[in-house]
Amino acid sequence: MLVMSRRLGETILIGDDIEIVIAHIGRSRVKVGIRAPRELTIMAREVKLVREENQAAAGATHPESISGLVARLRPIGSVPAGAVPAAQGNRG
Repeated sequence: MLVMSRRLGETILIGDDIEIVIAHIGRSRVKVGIRAPRELTIMAREVKLVREENQAAAGATHPESISGLVARLRPIGSVPAGAVPAAQGNRG
């Protein structure tokens, strides 16, 4: 890992296409600006980890468990999905 000291407004270049700018220095945080090609995905590591955890959890669910949950959430006496209540049937 390369560690560099930078002051407010100074930059770090990564290759020819990526520029990291020190935009603000606070008491406990540093804001950085990133200039990079649009096709390059840039995200905070924490966001990526949460995203991966959410995708793993979503992939672990089975359709049967989802339909069971929907059935439990549907109020008693409600019309099943796709059905038309008798009162709203054909009104010639």
